Formats: sequence, structure tokens, C-alpha cells
Amino acid sequence: MRADLSENRPVVLGTSPDPDAWPSVPGSVDEALAHVRTWPTDLLPGNGATTRLWELLATCAAADVAVARAVEPHLDALAILSQAGTPDDERPLPTAATWGVYAAEMTGTRLEASRAPDGSWRLDGTKPWCSLADRLGCALVTARVGGGDERGLFAADLSAPGVVASRQGWVSRGLREIPSGPLELRDVPATLVRSGSWYLDRPGFWWGAIGVAACWYGGAVGVARRVLQHARTRGDDPLLAMHVGAIDERLASARTSLAAAARAVDASGARTDHGRRSEDEDAREAGRVLAKRVRAVVARTCEDVLRSAAHALGPGPLTQEEAYAKRVADLQVYIRQQHAERDDVSLGRAVIALPGQPW
Repeated sequence: MRADLSENRPVVLGTSPDPDAWPSVPGSVDEALAHVRTWPTDLLPGNGATTRLWELLATCAAADVAVARAVEPHLDALAILSQAGTPDDERPLPTAATWGVYAAEMTGTRLEASRAPDGSWRLDGTKPWCSLADRLGCALVTARVGGGDERGLFAADLSAPGVVASRQGWVSRGLREIPSGPLELRDVPATLVRSGSWYLDRPGFWWGAIGVAACWYGGAVGVARRVLQHARTRGDDPLLAMHVGAIDERLASARTSLAAAARAVDASGARTDHGRRSEDEDAREAGRVLAKRVRAVVARTCEDVLRSAAHALGPGPLTQEEAYAKRVADLQVYIRQQHAERDDVSLGRAVIALPGQPW
């Protein structure tokens, strides 16, 4: 279905944006995959306009969470390639109109990279959680190298022989248009983008992690707008006013966190040549803590907004309004990229390890 473009009002994090300077918000995942390839090439975090990028992602998500879920990895891949510069093996990158980023790992699956006799790299194995793999042109993929635990980041053409994307088992009611099944690769040529731990160690890793949270925030704004619309038609209903107040409080907290994080990303980009140079260990750890903290704040905001909206609106919109029911289901699935209490443990350990007082 098409996005509810009546919800296509800009989502603001900082100063009032100029939506005329943005690409038009796609009305569906199909449109997103067709149009994102024509978007400006400067939509990169750490380039001095991170707020603008995240406002665009949030605005897409407020209209249709799945649209944001489709375009965010493509923009992330372009940012990674910009940060990486010339590939480590100096072979040309595959050309593609649309990109994915596949870095998830799962017990029982493994993707191996090995050298062929001609010196080129080949990928063999299974990569889990590969969203839209049957519809994208290329992907950046992490793989184990040499049979050990060392990893490298590779670029692969998803149309190459030996690539098989599976939708089997994708029964999700949310993000139904974004199937994220396993990807099988058998003797697939690949270009080594960067070796070792570069993918995880670069400043752009924590920048991108917060960009996903901007999408979550936009989805929560879309839900909240439906509650506000309902409250304004019901007169002075104290319970609805209570829910709107609680929603506003949560959204303000998330918005403030994202706006401050955007400034931190741009400051990091200025220090690191837009992510092309590494940070010192203290700056890297501070960035990681910031990403964990902001993602936790935004994810909890989304959960609270979803609960308040359910209490305020009852079952009607969930059962009788296609766009709203889809938005709720999509957001519920998307925010599970934040691993709830497990990520709270990770954040807590990181804060304990920080020098000095964090608050």
C-alpha cells in the first residue's frame, strides 16, 4: 500500500528544515527503491548536515516506516563507501543503483571469504537477516577471513551467479514489504572494502547506529499525530489530554537526544575528515556510549508512545484503519533492532567503565 502522505509534514529535530531542499518522500517501498538512487550524494552523516539527514529519515518514517527502513541502509552503504575510500584490494567496486548492508551474525550460520587462485576474493556460506536481498543491486557484507575469527568488509553483486535470497519464514505482520531472510552465497566474487575490524571501529559505525534511531523516532511521531488528531476532536477529555501530554514528554526527550547527537556526529566528522580517519580510543568509546544511550532513549519513547496510543485510541484504528495499523505493526518490529534489556546491560557496563562521573 502507499504511504499516508497526509502525514508527510516535516519531522523537525533542530531548526525548521527546508523541505523544498529535500528529495520527495516516496509513497511506497517500490518508489523508495526506485527514487533513492537519484537522491543527492551529500546525504551523509558527519558532513555538517547530519540533522538534515536524520530529519529526512524521520519524515519518511512518519509517513511510512517501511519506506524509511528501505532507504536507510542504502544511505548507510554510501556513507560507508565514502568513509572507506579506495578498497583494500584495489579492485573496482561493483556498480549498483541500490545497496544493502549485511553485518548480522547468528549461531549456526557463517559466511567465509577466501582467496581464489587468481587472487580475487570469493564468498561462501550463509548470511542471516538480509533485508530486500532479492531486490537490491549490491551489498556490503561482513565475512570471516581465512577460516578464523578475523572479519573483513566486502562488496558483492547480488545478481551474481551463486547468490540465492530466501523469503522463507518471513511471516511478520510488520515490515511485510521488507523481507529479511537468509542469503546463501556460493563462490560469489567480492571486493574487499576494508580488512580487520575497520567496519566496527570507524566513527561512522556509531553515527549510523543513531541514524536508525531517527527512523524509529519518525515512526513514533506518525503514531502520535493520530492520537493528537483524535484528541482535538473530542473536546476537553482529561484522559486524552493526559495521553497527549505523556506522548509529548517522551517525544521531546527523544528529539532532544537526537538533536544533540547530530551535533556530536558533525563534530566527530570534522575531527576525522568525515569519518575517513580513526578516532582516539576515548573519543571512540564516548561515541559508542552516546549511540547506546540515544538508541535506548528513542526505543523506550517508541514503546511508550505505542502504549499510550493504544490506551487513547482503543481498538478502532488498529482494526479499521489500514495505514495506522500498518504503522504500529511496522514500528513494533523495527524497534526490536534495539535489544531491550540486553542493550541496557551493554550501556550500563560501558558507563561503569567510563572515567570520571558520567552525570
